[in-house]
Amino acid sequence: MPAADHDDPVQAVETVRQLQALATPAGSAALVRAAELLAARTDAVTALTRLRGEVGVELAGPAWGTARQRDKARPVFGADTDRLLFTGDTLEQAGRPVLADRRAARLLATGAASVADLGCAAGTDTMALARAGVRVVAVDRDPVARELTRLNSAALGLTGVEVRDADVVDLVAGAEGGRVAGCDAAVLDPARRAGGRRLLDPDRWSPPWSTVRALLDAVPQGVVKVAPGLDHDRVPAGIEAEWVSVGGSIVEALLWGRAPSATWRRATVIGRDGGTAELTADADPGGAAVGPVRGWLHEPDPAVIRSGLVAVVATELDATLVDPTIAYLTGDSPAVSPWVTSYPVTDVVPFNLKKLKALLRSRGIGRVTVKKRGSPIEPETLARQLRGPGGATAVVVVTRVAGAPTVLLCGHP
Repeated sequence: MPAADHDDPVQAVETVRQLQALATPAGSAALVRAAELLAARTDAVTALTRLRGEVGVELAGPAWGTARQRDKARPVFGADTDRLLFTGDTLEQAGRPVLADRRAARLLATGAASVADLGCAAGTDTMALARAGVRVVAVDRDPVARELTRLNSAALGLTGVEVRDADVVDLVAGAEGGRVAGCDAAVLDPARRAGGRRLLDPDRWSPPWSTVRALLDAVPQGVVKVAPGLDHDRVPAGIEAEWVSVGGSIVEALLWGRAPSATWRRATVIGRDGGTAELTADADPGGAAVGPVRGWLHEPDPAVIRSGLVAVVATELDATLVDPTIAYLTGDSPAVSPWVTSYPVTDVVPFNLKKLKALLRSRGIGRVTVKKRGSPIEPETLARQLRGPGGATAVVVVTRVAGAPTVLLCGHP
């Protein structure tokens, strides 16, 4: 189903009607047929023409759009995908089920029997919580989000889910006795986009930062999803902040309420194989020592960087920073560690494009992967500029060393 403007009440009503139609036996049949046409790589015009003739005009467009959204969702939602409904907007906003399961497990370890999902979107957290066996009150002002949560929970056979139209700001303001919306615990996911753009100022989130703070103060058993770039100074005392990466990319940042909080900062790295590693600190470790570039460059995982725990890793690896303002570490040996990726350093030279090209030619290097930190260069542009006839490959790291623009020529990890 195509993206809908949920701020347009007329469009929202139409989208809800389409979702309800797709949840009928006729809608399910239309979705199966649309999936077959998509799997056969049928072009959109032909597919829609066939669907209109086979399942009717009313179901053809929604079925084709949802089939395409399911195709995008499959790598993340796995076996559940063909039972779930998505719109373009909600799929973009939907969290990963594996992360929702992880959040639910940690939150429920505090003993909560009921949880309010404040801002339920497509219901990813609601479904994870309901699967864990607790009662869930799913709240959203968006009628499309509410209908998706209701239909998707039903499609998975989940009971104990109440979907409610309510204002999160009002619910949080009315929280008392450690409970909100009649529940022991809460998950809050403020909307951090408007008009297709990220809202960098937490005071402009929906609900705003004041509501985030109020929830953390009023409901000890809670977790709030926040922007990974959140200023550390915003984190209230007694609240654990966690940054999570998957496959080397930051996917979420969390503020844990005072009941589940167990440390000051946490970096969680989930590998491509699904394995999980966690790095914690009970207090600010400060900055790492700075030293000259040695035989190996260690690139910290972004969760380690965002959580402010680079110094902890430096101590663990007997490594130093190449520059006090740059999160690259250097050491005498490769690191077998989930926290960094290690590259052998062959050359350390001042940044000069002409001399760098000559160095690569002298080594027979024709293709490079460019990494940068603390430099305005565009990696893709520089990689094209450095392309040559040689058959060898290398990693070019453009950064600062002791304040000076520098290139580290490295081998692959």
